[in-house]
Amino acid sequence: MPDPAESVEMQGALVRLRRSSGLPVVFGGLLNDPHRLRIAQVSGAQTAALHGLGISVGNGLGGKSIALSRPCAVTDYQESRHISHEYDAAVSAEGLRSVLAVPVVVRRRVRGVLYGALRRPVGLGDRVFDAALAAARDVEQALVVRDEVQQLLSAAREPVADSGCWEEVRQIHFELRALAAQVTDPLLRATILGVCGRLSGANAPVGTPPKSPAPPTLAPRELDVLACVAAGATNGATAERLGLRPETVKGYLRGAMRKLGAHTRLEAVVAARRAGLLP
Repeated sequence: MPDPAESVEMQGALVRLRRSSGLPVVFGGLLNDPHRLRIAQVSGAQTAALHGLGISVGNGLGGKSIALSRPCAVTDYQESRHISHEYDAAVSAEGLRSVLAVPVVVRRRVRGVLYGALRRPVGLGDRVFDAALAAARDVEQALVVRDEVQQLLSAAREPVADSGCWEEVRQIHFELRALAAQVTDPLLRATILGVCGRLSGANAPVGTPPKSPAPPTLAPRELDVLACVAAGATNGATAERLGLRPETVKGYLRGAMRKLGAHTRLEAVVAARRAGLLP
């Protein structure tokens, strides 16, 4: 079964597709397994015929799109000789005629399909195709980020066997903080930041009291920048990774250094680690 949170990405992409293309009906879903997709999100429909519909690979327009791993379209669904017709009843109930299906492909594997449709048999122009491809890319990029996050979270939950693992822990922390800014799902983002917090305090000796009543409070972006610096990134590389301007990175770094009472980048990293803000 697909992660329910992944459906948030699909739903957002369909909203953008309907707005940018002008299509009255859009729908889509993610694959339950390598051979079957379930329509989970529908926008603009007048009936419930499409919602929950299971699509097998190779069947109908969407199944053909999955099998070929490329966009497919028909001008008149019921009359088309280029697709099979297992789903004509649902399509007819909604009154759809011209239909487009675009696969969401992540690392050469189809993970979902976005559909757009008209209730009249006319050709779909380049504007509609471009909008559908852009929406599919949005879902693809979101799923890539989500996959990377899940892999890093799994690695972060592994016990630290010895001191030689700390560089890997610090690298995971850095990558998670950088990815958190790209995650739109608030629950997943909160999970990522929670794990980052646990990683930051993981190397404190058991039973050691804090050296000060409370550590300095850094803004989220100050901590993001400092995590990049701790991983050895330059200001330019940090800016590219976090989607910021180099001047903005310098500003966040100066702010973090001031709060930590540090005069150099290295001093800031050491002070942040002592305060339990970085692993």
